[in-house]
Amino acid sequence: MAKARSISYRDAGVSIDEADRAVSAIKRMARATFTKGVLTDIGTFGACFELPKMKNPVLISSVDGVGTKLKLAFLTGKHDTIGEDLVNHSVNDIAVQGALPLFFLDYFSVGKLDARVAAAVVSGMARGCKRNGCALIGGETAEMPGMYQDGEYDLAGTIVGAAEKSKLITGAKVARGDMLLALPSTGLHTNGYSLARKVLFEVAGLNPDSYVADLGRTVAEELLTVHRSYLKPLRALHEAGVLKGAVHVTGGGITDNTPRVLPKGLAAHIDLKAWKVPAVFELLRAAGNVPEDDWRRTFNLGIGMIFVVAAKKADRAMAILAGLQEKPFPLGEVIKRKSNRPRVEYE
Repeated sequence: MAKARSISYRDAGVSIDEADRAVSAIKRMARATFTKGVLTDIGTFGACFELPKMKNPVLISSVDGVGTKLKLAFLTGKHDTIGEDLVNHSVNDIAVQGALPLFFLDYFSVGKLDARVAAAVVSGMARGCKRNGCALIGGETAEMPGMYQDGEYDLAGTIVGAAEKSKLITGAKVARGDMLLALPSTGLHTNGYSLARKVLFEVAGLNPDSYVADLGRTVAEELLTVHRSYLKPLRALHEAGVLKGAVHVTGGGITDNTPRVLPKGLAAHIDLKAWKVPAVFELLRAAGNVPEDDWRRTFNLGIGMIFVVAAKKADRAMAILAGLQEKPFPLGEVIKRKSNRPRVEYE
């Protein structure tokens, strides 16, 4: 039997040297996010984090991905913002329950590793972690030949935060007559991109570099706008004792997310005259002839966060938000639900 030729890991499509270059860059950026709770360096088998001093701490966690917004990064070669998208989305998801974000872990998987691309992606995560006061303490960078098309990758992350058990935001005290206050989104955030890409690229015949007058910029610039964090305004309202519930408007839109904080027997009445839907959403609806219900359940329509406050505390909440240079507006109110009516009513 003839002796088989020697086959290395590189021959199988994995470059250990490229991985080393990527990890070296990632370590530098991750360390820049470390907070006093971090007990281990990047590279240990497991990351250790010391809980903040709390009387009765509750850990709150969430895992998410960027979804097909990644396709825009592949098309444009711009990889330095989607990591921040992922962190901010994750921060919002646990902040609405009262959590202070502690640390973040990422999963970056690719068919063929390019250290420069990996570093760009992680730079966005590091920036997001730094701005939200949480530490990027570990993750996994996996090179898996044959799993992804050339130039493509997947990105996901897990966030862990903590809150005093007595200060969890559960929505349990939301009552009829409470006010809904909204903060604007910065665009599509990280939801609805499969529909948006189909409408804009396949139906409307646009491409990422197409300039759209109604948007005042290119399609790529619009769609790659970073999903913003609402941690600061949310914490301000929570610490002031005026917040009863908070809604991160993600997949499902206002229609499916608002009921998450509504006790049984209650519904949300949304005033359609309360805000002007941004041009990108109107463009998507018109270009794709998107059904009304799909449109409202796919996109945030310009609203990224909803706060539920007692009517008598609404003015104070508005003042607190305005003091942070936010632009809040009354969106509607909590009403009694009629058995044959939906949990969210638009009028």
